Amino acid sequence: MPEPLTKETVDSKTDPSVSTQWDESTPKAEQFQELYKIADSMKSSLLTTIRPNIGPVSRSMAVAKRVGPDFLYLANIHSQKFEDLKENKTVQITFQDSTTQNWISITGEATTTDNADPRIKQVYSKGVNAWFGDLGDGIHTGMPEDPRMTLIEVKAKYIAYWKTTASSVGFLKEVTQASLTGKVADTGVNRQLFEKDIQEARDSSS
Repeated sequence: MPEPLTKETVDSKTDPSVSTQWDESTPKAEQFQELYKIADSMKSSLLTTIRPNIGPVSRSMAVAKRVGPDFLYLANIHSQKFEDLKENKTVQITFQDSTTQNWISITGEATTTDNADPRIKQVYSKGVNAWFGDLGDGIHTGMPEDPRMTLIEVKAKYIAYWKTTASSVGFLKEVTQASLTGKVADTGVNRQLFEKDIQEARDSSS
């Protein structure tokens, strides 16, 4: 149900759309399991790097594998993003589901490998070669042994996500009712996970 806006909320300069949905009571283990479920339902994300003299630059990338709170991406080492990562290893991963409105924002640190990384063969799937092409020289084939193919591994340091608690119809009803009554819509839970929480989740999943 929509929550009433209070004078205390306004006086404290709090954003009511955020404060009404913060969830600090759900056990962390459950929060991570729900995070993983949302992330695994969305196969692609935006991966944002920091480009010198420009700022944040994002591109859509398929997740090759999630390992606990961390993510692996197959990538072409000739891509400009590798130059970005030489200068600044801080990245952001963003997921959003336009149907449920669920979203995830992950700030982390990226490391890159070369083609000798055995995990490339483990996460390679049919169709990846479509993004690399085959030169016909027996080397640049778009297959796991292609020297251009490497991994970007992102280790999370901070995670924020929002999970809907309403159906599509319920979401619309909640927003409409809040708009008509002057109350604040309450359609889901907003959670944040810090480095200590993330390391504990990483340890438990290894």
